Formats: sequence, C-alpha cells, structure tokens
Amino acid sequence: MPIQIDNHLIDRNSSTFIIAELSANHRQDKKIAFETIKAAKEAGANAIKLQTYTADTITIDSDNDYFKIDSGTIWDGRTLYDLYKEAYTPWEWHKDLMDYAKELDIICFSSPFDYTAVDLLESLNVPAYKIASFEITDIPLIEYVASKKKPIIISTGIATMQEIEEAIAACKKAGNDHIVLLKCTSSYPAKIEDTNLLTMQNMKETFGVEIGLSDHTLGITVPIVAVTLGARVIEKHFILDKKIGGPDASFSLEPGEFKTMVDAVREAEKSLGNVDYQLTDKKIKNREFARSLFVVKNIKAGEVFTFEHVKSIRPGHGLAPKYIQDVLGRVARTDVERGTPVSWDLFE
Repeated sequence: MPIQIDNHLIDRNSSTFIIAELSANHRQDKKIAFETIKAAKEAGANAIKLQTYTADTITIDSDNDYFKIDSGTIWDGRTLYDLYKEAYTPWEWHKDLMDYAKELDIICFSSPFDYTAVDLLESLNVPAYKIASFEITDIPLIEYVASKKKPIIISTGIATMQEIEEAIAACKKAGNDHIVLLKCTSSYPAKIEDTNLLTMQNMKETFGVEIGLSDHTLGITVPIVAVTLGARVIEKHFILDKKIGGPDASFSLEPGEFKTMVDAVREAEKSLGNVDYQLTDKKIKNREFARSLFVVKNIKAGEVFTFEHVKSIRPGHGLAPKYIQDVLGRVARTDVERGTPVSWDLFE
C-alpha cells in the first residue's frame, strides 16, 4: 500500500524520500537550526527531521556506571544525561522550525522519545513519525505513536527479527499499517562492511512493508547502493559545517556532500528504469555494429561456399552468425564479390 507523507508518496514507483537528520547539529543555536533547514532544502532533501526529547524525558541525571557511555562510541566517558542535554532540540523551537520548513516547502517531522513528545508533535500536526533505533523495543511508545494514524518510519538498528515483528504488530494493533522499516547500523560512525544492505530486501519479503536506510557511514556509497536494492527512504545526518562540532558532526554530511548524494540517488533511480527487452529505434540502429556473415573472398557462380568464403565479422548487415552451418556447402547462384553481406538469395 502506498504511504503518503505530506506531499510525498512512498512506493516502488515514486522517487526516494530523502531525509536530512538535524539531530544535534544546531549546537543549541536557533539561527543555525533555521540555516540548516534552508541548506537541506537547497541540497535536495525532501524532509528535515528533528528529535523530540529532553535530557529528563530520555534518562535521569546520574553518573553511576549504568549511565556512563562505554560502548566503543565517540561519546565514551560521558554520561547519558550530559550527552542528551547538549544534543536535544529545545521544544519551544519546534513550532517555529516546522513553520519555517513549511514556508520553504520541505517536510518536517520528528522522532519522539516519550508520550509527552508525541503529544507535542500531535499539537503541531506532524505528517509522520520516526521511531529511533534504540526505541524499537519500547512497544508501549510505538503503540501510542501508531495510534495517531500517521505514517511511522522505524529504524531497526538494534532489533532482532522477533523485536521487529513485535514493533510491526504493535502498529497494526493500533490500526496502523503505514509502516516503513529502515535498515540501520547503530554504530557512530558505521563501517561500510557492517551495513549488510541485503537485509533490506529480506525485511520487505518477510514483513511486507516498504524499506529504506538510516545511514551512519561516512560517505555516500551506501545510500546509493541501498536505492538500487529497493530502498524507498534514505535518512542521513546533515550539518551546515563540521567545524560547528557537536555529538553528531563526525558522521554528518555537509551541504555539498549531501547534494552530491541526492544527485547520485536520483541518477541511480533513473538507471533502474523498468524491465524492458524492447528494441528502440536507437538500439535497432546500433545493431549495425553487431557481427554477421559476410563474403570475405570472391566466389564464382556454381562454386561451393566454404570457410574461405564466409566469415562472421562486423557490421551486422548479413545473416546472423548462427546460420554459418546452413551456408557452408551451398552453391553460389551468381558471382559474389568480397565484402558482400550473406543473404539467402546468394544461393542456388
């Protein structure tokens, strides 16, 4: 079933829905957030995505070992509270950012991280929701989001197959089957060899939903490959300038890089085309460069055609090479000059 997010249709016949993830790349400066939305639009993004939480809605202020990051990430050594306090997008900005996005004709939606975030986003009439990788196991939150009957995009970064099944079941229990699953490697940054993009196709076959990619690799190769494998959604972190710094800067794309990715994705889409074995006029014309049977040695009327007289060469004006055995041993009806394409009327 096609999924409509604002003015964009997500299905196999539509262009890829490309999301620029703002995340923490505003550095708590509202002006930077506005400039980032504008730059994302200019770079070709279909949507800009926020994250709706505060440090207090996503964790607690504690520095015991449970709350210290120690997982081989770029944030190791920090507490969760400290990281999220730096990274969150102030809730009082949300309406202004969404209004500005609407002015620019770029879709704006968000990832909520608790019920109060959903309530805020509902009050702003967001056109869709995103469930972040680490929230996929929060079934009550997914049910609450799905109950709003908006399209729901779910990253699967840390999930087992059973947990993906449970998340989809939660959406359907709430009467919502407008679901997109994103293949995601929850490493920051992620290694290309860990992305396992073939999983996307298996997700589509297994769960019967549209698929896409939330990408944390450093380049643009993985999103392009994902599109050729059927991804209908691409999400990538976006930053005005990596010099701004911040928790997500190292694995975010700057505007020029993002535009290069968008252009490459659009070209990849064109290359996919349709299943087509028809010969266009141009293809028919180009068949002249194919091989065919030609007379390569003068032959007199009444002589027998042998390998000396006939050869498969370019161009393609004679009989197809597959007829060589039918030609050999035949008798020439008239004198035939070298360079004559072989045709059936040359024989007695």
